[in-house]
Amino acid sequence: MTGVLTQYRSFDRPVRLLAINQFTINVGFYMLMPYLAAHLSLGLGLAGWLVGLILGVRNFSQQGMFLLGGALADRFGYKPLIVAGCALRTAGFALLGLVDSVPALVIASAATGFAGALFNPAVRAYVAADAGERRVEAFALFNIFYQAGILLGPLIGLLLTGVTFRLTCLVAAVVFAVLTVLQIRSLPPREPAGAAARGGGWGVVLRNRRFLAFSGVMIGSYVLSFQVYLALPLETRRLAPSETVGTIEVAVLFAVSGIIAILGQLRITAWCRARWSHGQCIGAGLLLMAAAFTAPLLTAAAPAGTGGVLTFLPLLVSVTLLTLGTVVVFPFEMDTIVALSGDRMVATHYGLYNTICGVGIAAGNLGTGAALDLARDGGVPWAPWVVLTVLGSACALGVLLLGRAGRLRPVPAPTAG
Repeated sequence: MTGVLTQYRSFDRPVRLLAINQFTINVGFYMLMPYLAAHLSLGLGLAGWLVGLILGVRNFSQQGMFLLGGALADRFGYKPLIVAGCALRTAGFALLGLVDSVPALVIASAATGFAGALFNPAVRAYVAADAGERRVEAFALFNIFYQAGILLGPLIGLLLTGVTFRLTCLVAAVVFAVLTVLQIRSLPPREPAGAAARGGGWGVVLRNRRFLAFSGVMIGSYVLSFQVYLALPLETRRLAPSETVGTIEVAVLFAVSGIIAILGQLRITAWCRARWSHGQCIGAGLLLMAAAFTAPLLTAAAPAGTGGVLTFLPLLVSVTLLTLGTVVVFPFEMDTIVALSGDRMVATHYGLYNTICGVGIAAGNLGTGAALDLARDGGVPWAPWVVLTVLGSACALGVLLLGRAGRLRPVPAPTAG
């Protein structure tokens, strides 16, 4: 952790503050969201389709509105959107804890999602602008705080939800209220670099072919990384000899993933950067992510409920490789988006990138879920894992080809019209 503190202190105040903010944002978010579905279904007695609707509204209002949030950040500056997002999430989380009618819950869910669409692109663009030539190191540091929040949030939420879910919501709302005040008082204003950085509208981004090609290729990486929440927990629970064991094993998977990211990010980023280009780093990370889904092939044919240490180990290997791949990819991926934007409308580029990948995650999860169902219902048990491996390999090949063709190099600012 000494290296993390040294790296943290080497940056100016805005990057340090945004790293702490991201940690706190994730603590507040993940202390509540993992337990929301159970609260809606068991606590409020809502039907399954209503639970799905409310959760789906939150996801759509975030993923579908990233482009708008990024464009607003480029238009009005990064700080106002970060503050507005935190304030809106404060209201949304408080509302989730205080209401029980479906219309009010839908509004609260939409507010929490749209809040993320407001501050996420702005935060990334702010970090990129303030870090300058040290963007890769800044995003590596940023990911450590990001993962630490994901690791700690559910543990706090578990303790609070054990008292009452309303308490969890209100504590999360207080966390975001404090963040809102902190950023109003302490975060320096940051405008996009010059008036030209904001010119041209969305057309500048939509006509950026290099950026769109990179975004399309990277969709698969998000589908793969999301399997730590979908395929791997489902497979772990399928093989576990009891529900309790399955819950413990899933918790271990999440803990291992977070610890690897926190302890390994800076060293892994420095090692990769010293040896490879950005495109090669991203390609290598994607190959690691693809390789992660070969491990479950060893236990795919095992009957349900027959798991033990030997059947859990391949899943542990899988989440380890998947996390390592994500750790390798993230800082170079974030820096590449800035390079491909030509330092123009950076927040809008981040917004569109998140929207594209969010749509890909939704489609990929539908396909993965369907493949897992078919595998359990007498289909080919190894098929989902092979498909995920092939998908990751194809993404790695795509990035390497883009890099070889010179389409990942920094480009001059695109011209409007």
